[in-house]
Amino acid sequence: MNAIINAFNSKKKLILANEGRLLKKSFFGLIIIALAFQGGEFGEIIRNSMVDAYIQVSVFVAFTLFVFIGLDSLTKYDIKSFLSKTQKYHVPIAAFLGAIPGCGGAIIVVTQYIQGRISFGSLVAVLTATMGDAAFLILAVEPETGLLIFILGIIVGSISGIVIDLIHGTQFMQNQSQIKVEYEKIKTTFVSTFNIFWLIIFIPGFVIGILTAFQIEINAFYYTNIFILVGSIGAILSIFMWSFNPLSDFQCSTDKSRGYLSRVIDTTNFVTTWVIAGFLIFEIFIYFTSIDLKIFFDLWLPLVPLIAILFGFLPGCGPQVVVATFYLNGYIPLSAEIGNAISNDGDALFPALALAPKAAILATLYSAIPAILVAYSYFYFFE
Repeated sequence: MNAIINAFNSKKKLILANEGRLLKKSFFGLIIIALAFQGGEFGEIIRNSMVDAYIQVSVFVAFTLFVFIGLDSLTKYDIKSFLSKTQKYHVPIAAFLGAIPGCGGAIIVVTQYIQGRISFGSLVAVLTATMGDAAFLILAVEPETGLLIFILGIIVGSISGIVIDLIHGTQFMQNQSQIKVEYEKIKTTFVSTFNIFWLIIFIPGFVIGILTAFQIEINAFYYTNIFILVGSIGAILSIFMWSFNPLSDFQCSTDKSRGYLSRVIDTTNFVTTWVIAGFLIFEIFIYFTSIDLKIFFDLWLPLVPLIAILFGFLPGCGPQVVVATFYLNGYIPLSAEIGNAISNDGDALFPALALAPKAAILATLYSAIPAILVAYSYFYFFE
């Protein structure tokens, strides 16, 4: 997601917009779809990867999102008011909000920092704890790992934020901006008309995913054909809907005014596209080089956590979803995923970079310290 910031005269309102977003997304998505229609062995590899990504990962991500966004939609508690009444506990609260899957909680903390209501340590805590939308992917496929990373995020984020406030003081790089964050005023989009078709594909896809996960035996012929049909349509439809959605990925998952179903579907489509991209990166690399990435990463194993941590510096959730996909497929160790989870800032980094760039960059660099310590501690003691 690329965001540009427009300040509206005296009201000083912030609008997350991007004039070139749709063009970039559609170009990226159409390239992936075009690969699926290639002939021969290469095309078959691409299609199988897309089907596996949808049936084995995306349907479970969607289910997880139905649960989390459903709970979020039912919650009417004013977090901003709560933060103003609990100043002594801003750092651990910020870490907890950051650790919550998705970027919504982290964005709230970032905007509160921008308005001078919380300390720089709280900003470090939330950016250290947040994993963005990649958390949904981990929770859907490996819930026990997702819970581990959630707990680590809170603990590491809290400790980091407290230490930073002790070193620099609570007024360090304090911002007093009165800018208000708003969304683009689009509640329905062209792709929303496909929501019903998305659900029609998701329901059998989720059933097939459950059957596959538990290795339940049914008629092989019909199962294989339905597996391929549902997986292919689901993958292509998800990529298509994401590619032609004019909204930012951040707004898709956090703007409560857009409706429960749209938030679930749009966020699932975003994660699905990047999961498929991760699958394809691996398969295309193998196809053209004949190099086994698992063996390659094993040869450079001590450096893999560091590479994953550096990858976490890339803004946005998309690249981090790719890292999570590599972990779930066994190409990189858990220590690398933990390091990436701590170092990456998700979509929360975009508004921070736009309104407080120096603080955002420094906070991101600070998050690398606990990422390295925790990742390599896990690497040396448990792997």
